[in-house]
Amino acid sequence: MTKPRRWALLTGAALAVSALLAGCSGGGSATTSAKSDEINYALPANFTPNWILPIGTAAHLNTNNGSIAQSLYERLIAYDGSTGKIGWDKAGSVATAADFAPDSKSVTITLGDRHWSDGKPITSRDVEFWFNLIKANEKDWGSYSEGKAPDNWTSFKTVDDTHFTITFDKAYNKDWMLANQLSYIIPLPQHAWDKTSASGSVTDADRTTTGAKQVWKFLNTAAGKIADYDSDALWKTISGPYGLSSFTTAGKVQLTANPKYDGGEKASIKTVNLLPFTTADAETNALRSGAVDYGYINATDLDQKDSFTSKGYEVDPWTGWAITYMPYNFNNPDMGAVFKQLYARQAVQMSIDQKSLSKVVFNGTATSTYGPIPQAQESDYVSDVQKDNPYPFSTKKAAALLTSHGWTKQGGTMVCTDPGTSSSQCGEGVAAGTKFTMSVLSQSGSTVTDNMMSAIQSSLEKTGIGFTIKTAPVSSVLSQTPTCTSDESSCKWDLSFFGTAGSWYFPAYPTGEALFSTGGSANFGSYSNKQVDALIDATTTSTDASAVQDYSAAVAKDLPVIWLPSPDYQISVKKSGLTGFDQDSLANFHPAQWKWSK
Repeated sequence: MTKPRRWALLTGAALAVSALLAGCSGGGSATTSAKSDEINYALPANFTPNWILPIGTAAHLNTNNGSIAQSLYERLIAYDGSTGKIGWDKAGSVATAADFAPDSKSVTITLGDRHWSDGKPITSRDVEFWFNLIKANEKDWGSYSEGKAPDNWTSFKTVDDTHFTITFDKAYNKDWMLANQLSYIIPLPQHAWDKTSASGSVTDADRTTTGAKQVWKFLNTAAGKIADYDSDALWKTISGPYGLSSFTTAGKVQLTANPKYDGGEKASIKTVNLLPFTTADAETNALRSGAVDYGYINATDLDQKDSFTSKGYEVDPWTGWAITYMPYNFNNPDMGAVFKQLYARQAVQMSIDQKSLSKVVFNGTATSTYGPIPQAQESDYVSDVQKDNPYPFSTKKAAALLTSHGWTKQGGTMVCTDPGTSSSQCGEGVAAGTKFTMSVLSQSGSTVTDNMMSAIQSSLEKTGIGFTIKTAPVSSVLSQTPTCTSDESSCKWDLSFFGTAGSWYFPAYPTGEALFSTGGSANFGSYSNKQVDALIDATTTSTDASAVQDYSAAVAKDLPVIWLPSPDYQISVKKSGLTGFDQDSLANFHPAQWKWSK
């Protein structure tokens, strides 16, 4: 949800395949390109871009949206994991330095000598504009987590055009503040955007709460009109290496190098065509035909690697800094009371055979995940509790755990026959006769996802837990499974699954304030645990690695979600001669880094 969170693309050379792409995928078509200055980049199946404003709302956290926006509007402080180590990418950032006060309660940022595409300088005022919009509209901002940015930023003080100071409400871990908070900031063109209507004049409206709310509404309304992206003057004032040439409602996007860009990541390829696909098979067919220069195949197709390399492609797994999971809806009016019982969540987790799923479904290209910290790469953040898997697979033990808590298998499904709150009963709020059945709304268009869900269904059935599967495009999954209260009509969902390519990609410092803190912006299932809240707070203020490990252990034990194997981000397939595609474990793509070798 992907913060957030992931996706990549490809290029093409065969005009004859246009009909195939249009007919099989409902996605983009590839055309012959002069490879020195054009690339056709295939987006992962069913992750259609649908947002351009570089401020994401909860329904627009598709990682493709973020990567496209970042190509047009550079972040104040950008992070990049494509070098093998996640770090501050100063070449792709507007800021050149961040100097923390000795007490760690404030930071002074230095901006580079940068300009907007219309020639106006990028100044502290453009950062203040972003700051004011977020402060006034924090609850509508997709990255908001109560108590974190911007709540923990008490003031913004302009020093001069290229220096400003942000003061915090207390001392914070510097790495966390840089990677997980200040990295959210994107300087916005105040001189072009600070107005309340398309025909209105630019003012300092953002400097009052009322005015900032009006500006926010205006910008978000404009961003909702995808068909107008090409013509709307708002999106012409940019700071990034690329500008927008076209953006269709079907998600086909064309980026063109910004000739006025004066940052450190000047584009080498003039035109970047981002091609959407509705199914992974359609994308694989496009690769087989040679119609795209960069794309993805399923892990299940790795045994056909030679068929791609023989046509001049290179095939490489792309490991992500991510975890994969299905959130429970703890506020579901029917099953929420069951989900709130730890023993019930333990029984579900013990019914998930991650090792078999990794081997059979993902062809060995997935890593078992037992907690909230990514496990595909070595790090000091994972606790021993998480590494050792506190709930090993055993449907026999899972069933016994349920029967020891007042459940009886009737017709193959566990039913609560002993309601009550003692240690041997079903638990608070679980009524007699309640059937342990769950429904998941899952990502469509992926054979891998379909196979995994079917395997999980079969495994849960052995425990006595019913599991039904419904599918929809990822954007629809996100919109149909919102954070909710039990009295809302939108709260009927049980489980949500929004991406075989990884449910959540982390910033460099993998804490869980958005995912698992009470009221977190991406805490879709409304999980709440005061002990976990305290541990998450400690990860943001302590420099001791044990703080993150303590959090890792607690969340691994408490099971706020169903942990699933975390697959390699994608299996990348690219044309030989295409360079600059070092794979970013943060799941962003960086078109300004791409080049065709001579």
